[in-house]
Amino acid sequence: MKNLILLITILCVNTIFTQNKKTFFESPENIYYISSDLHIHSVFSDGAVWPTIRVDEAIRDSIDLISLTEHLEYQSHLSDIPHNNRNRSFQIAGGYVQNRPLAVVHGTEITKPMPPGHFNAIFIKDANKFFDNNKEPLDFRKAINEANEQEAFVFWNHPMWEANRSDGIAKLDPIHREVINKKLLHGIEVVNFDTFSEEAMQIALDNKLTMIGTSDVHILIDWDFNIEKESYHRPITFIMSENKTIKSIRDALFNGDTFIWYRDLVIGKHKNLKQVIDNNLKVVSKGYGYRDRKVEILQVELINKSVAPISLNYIGDYTFHNDYKFIEIQPKSSKTIYVKTKKVENKVNLEFEILNYVIAPKTNLKTIKTISIE
Repeated sequence: MKNLILLITILCVNTIFTQNKKTFFESPENIYYISSDLHIHSVFSDGAVWPTIRVDEAIRDSIDLISLTEHLEYQSHLSDIPHNNRNRSFQIAGGYVQNRPLAVVHGTEITKPMPPGHFNAIFIKDANKFFDNNKEPLDFRKAINEANEQEAFVFWNHPMWEANRSDGIAKLDPIHREVINKKLLHGIEVVNFDTFSEEAMQIALDNKLTMIGTSDVHILIDWDFNIEKESYHRPITFIMSENKTIKSIRDALFNGDTFIWYRDLVIGKHKNLKQVIDNNLKVVSKGYGYRDRKVEILQVELINKSVAPISLNYIGDYTFHNDYKFIEIQPKSSKTIYVKTKKVENKVNLEFEILNYVIAPKTNLKTIKTISIE
């Protein structure tokens, strides 16, 4: 059995394959934005679908990396699918994916009452080791230690879940502070399913935890997320990796090099979102003139190279000839604005606040775009 797990692990996680995959966000040269959903379920815990369905859904959605994170503590379909091998969903998905453009990494969900709550461990080696000799799940401290002994990346699931926090506010209990201080916890879900927690984001920033966003899907993706609508899709964590090997991806997760696409929002640390906007918002001078007149009005094209809209609030001193300060650039499109510079300039700086790029609670990314005019 151990040899089978090792073989599937090698097949699934050595590198990411690419075959005509959708580009969500443009990345810099030699950096890859790995699209991932690291919290999903199948019938091997409390999900409603076979593991192969999760593979097919992910490939259709151009996801690069998934982890089937089955609950350790309960299996809703045990009377119909009796088994005691907790690696089984990973083995099925791994055997099915083969050389298709997806990597499946081994994961599990440590499911405890609050506190501490639910935690995902990914890049594990053997889920069966999270049980004692009596086949009972390990208590939380033993389980999170086992995850770290297996060199897993561990993140806290849905800390804002209203079933555990009636006010929906993510907050730290003593047990959370303990595992953070011991460096046993590495990330936190800022987005889970249809919820976004600014409080969880602040916990991530304060404690240097990696920001994660997941679907936590239990039924069909199509039922939970209407993918035919561009603005409604599963939450995706993009891992900013130096290459497409699992080692590099894993290192990026531990380093906090992620950002999240949730509905129309892009969420992440300032450093990470600056890189995203630098590569996905292009500002190009089209020269001076308006309606064939030579005037001191600069024609500027704003280009959005990403799948997410870019909502701009201009905060500089210029005014525009056709628009107010609020400008929306739809996904994969461009918009022309006319800037009244008062005199002909060789260089113009345009400063924007990006209203849907969130870098901290109540805080949006700002960027300055410098335009050289020939």
